[in-house]
Amino acid sequence: MSFILAAISLGFLGSFHCIGMCGPIALALPVHNKTRSEKLIAILTYNFGRILTYSVFGLVFGLIGQSFALFGYQQILSIILGSLILLGLLIPQRLINKSGILKNLYSVLNNLKNKIAAQFQKNGIRSFFSIGLLNGLLPCGLVYIAITGAVATGNIVNGMLFMAAFGFGTLPFMFAISFTSHLFGAKTRSSIRKAVPVVVGVMAILLILRGLNLGISYISPKISEDSSAVVNTCHKQINCCHKK
Repeated sequence: MSFILAAISLGFLGSFHCIGMCGPIALALPVHNKTRSEKLIAILTYNFGRILTYSVFGLVFGLIGQSFALFGYQQILSIILGSLILLGLLIPQRLINKSGILKNLYSVLNNLKNKIAAQFQKNGIRSFFSIGLLNGLLPCGLVYIAITGAVATGNIVNGMLFMAAFGFGTLPFMFAISFTSHLFGAKTRSSIRKAVPVVVGVMAILLILRGLNLGISYISPKISEDSSAVVNTCHKQINCCHKK
């Protein structure tokens, strides 16, 4: 279950990195006039909405990873995804911004913000949940990195668990800035933000090691002969059907 620890670490440290996107929404939640218990329930409801959206992402992309695993391509996929993440760390952000790669990803941003703003006007528990659901859809590079981890699990359940763990990793900070915005100073946020590339790099290396089939428990386990046999049987059955 090392992937769960990696997901939680990525979410926790990444939540400081993503303050520019999600922080203003968390700070603006209309909870200031509520009692302490109402405030607690509202903030948790909002964060549950975010985590649910992430979990659905994990389910969908875990299914994609499972499809690769069924045909014996999970190891190759894991190495490719890990290599792409490492490459992304090496490319300066300014070059990515200039390339226009992110333009299409951010084209939906204004529409989402308008929908979120509409929910702010309602100020009910259901609206807090809706804000969280929509917040989870906002374009975020760290969420995309987490999604690659979900794909690499090669399993629909593990993919969902990976993204849920990622979401729960973001919970402490996202809850804190809604409940007590002064809890983390600028210096603390800056220090932890610098650790994000390290965690992302470690995750990328783990993905590559996982695909190398080195026989290291929990890190790079060997594919069992039974699994290989199942894959080979599937291939034979498919070939037989084509011949008929």
